[in-house]
Amino acid sequence: MEGYIELISVPAIAGVVYWVIEVIKYTVNGSEKFKRFIPLTSAILGALFGVICFYLVPNIVPSDNVVLAGVIGAASGLSATGTNQIFKQLKK
Repeated sequence: MEGYIELISVPAIAGVVYWVIEVIKYTVNGSEKFKRFIPLTSAILGALFGVICFYLVPNIVPSDNVVLAGVIGAASGLSATGTNQIFKQLKK
């Protein structure tokens, strides 16, 4: 059962980061300045969520230390941006 919980962490963090970025984009009215920093913001938010999950729900992030949890979270945040771009490019 624990193996399934660890598999959920990456898509869960990616989903949360995606929706937070969408809310921020909506509040800044799609500012071009913000759009340039979306990948960086996604990585930082993902790392933050990875560290938060490491401390609050230690079984969900498959890591032994906080640095690895941050790296996994950052990769999850960047995967949210990449997934968004895949769907955006397929629409064209």
